[in-house]
Amino acid sequence: MRSAICDMVAIASHLNLTLVVPELDKTSFWADQSEFEDIFDITHFIESLRDEVKIVKHLPSKFNGRVLAGGIMSMPPISWSNESYYLNEILSLVRKHKVLHFSKTDTRLSNNGLPLTMQKLRCKVNFEALKFTPRIEELGKKLVNFLRSKGPFMVLHMRYEMDMLAFSGCTHGCTHEESEELTKMRYAYPWWKEKVIDSEQKRLDGFCPLTPEETALVLNAFGFDKEIQIYIAAGEIYGGDRRMAPLYASYPNVVRKETILSAAELRPFQNHSSQMAALDYLISVESDIFVPTYDGNMAKVVEGHRRFLGYKQTILLDRRKTVQLIDDYHKGSLKWDDFSLAIKEHHSQRRGTPMKRTVIPDRPKEEDYFYANPEECLS
Repeated sequence: MRSAICDMVAIASHLNLTLVVPELDKTSFWADQSEFEDIFDITHFIESLRDEVKIVKHLPSKFNGRVLAGGIMSMPPISWSNESYYLNEILSLVRKHKVLHFSKTDTRLSNNGLPLTMQKLRCKVNFEALKFTPRIEELGKKLVNFLRSKGPFMVLHMRYEMDMLAFSGCTHGCTHEESEELTKMRYAYPWWKEKVIDSEQKRLDGFCPLTPEETALVLNAFGFDKEIQIYIAAGEIYGGDRRMAPLYASYPNVVRKETILSAAELRPFQNHSSQMAALDYLISVESDIFVPTYDGNMAKVVEGHRRFLGYKQTILLDRRKTVQLIDDYHKGSLKWDDFSLAIKEHHSQRRGTPMKRTVIPDRPKEEDYFYANPEECLS
């Protein structure tokens, strides 16, 4: 959500177009009915960008007739496009139709090769303009203060949630019944294109989130203090306490927002997964250590935000190597000390420290994501 909004602002500014405050997707798995202003401070968003782009809350009334008649041009821009595409293809469509609706906004702007002004503006939107609402900011601050009062804390961003496992086909450690349930869910959502998935091969290739059991093993291998506070940034973990038991056994000070805040404090956020995720985002950015078990969109944007704030420690797990080491340990071909040393050595340079973005021409999905390492904005 954040990265898409940043991209749309940068595109509108570059084309000298007026931007209507984005509408949020309400048809996804989470069925969150939140509006933009329920998550972000809309006044701050508009005012902080007034020198870069004109932003209006609603489509001007003079276009109402066209909306009612279904006369608004709607299209998804081509993914990973550079500014030339928008100047040469999109701008002419806006001039012709006056209003253009982008039906998809995820990854519609390239990571690299853009003018520095566009890259800088993407950062300004992300780090300055996209403030959460006062209600979210205040509750996030309360959570951070609570955690800080008890010492340093780690945020574990776990994407071991039902939707992620169903979408990815990752069922390692699940029961037969759970695997069946996840498969049925994947087939129930037509926009999840991949249906037949080899779960074990996908895990070995590094494309699955670590399981709670694997996560506990890896944290132990890193040698983290058993008394460290661990905040779980996630929705409902699939399998619940049964799957989380190894992590609880190794690290007794595991907390979630639901265990810190009262039911009354959380009630306004219930059934609003994006607002709940905003709380997790704030705490993730502020944590002493951030460990994502899967490199999804939120994990990547948090990683970039932490770089912007001074390269806070972010442990970027190489899941392919990690599961290989875990399997070797379980098979007995690696003793514990050797396993622990291998985990530490392999990740010694994967701590969110300064680095150049990897560029892979014509393969943008495989190169480093701009928002994970917005290096143009870090000097």
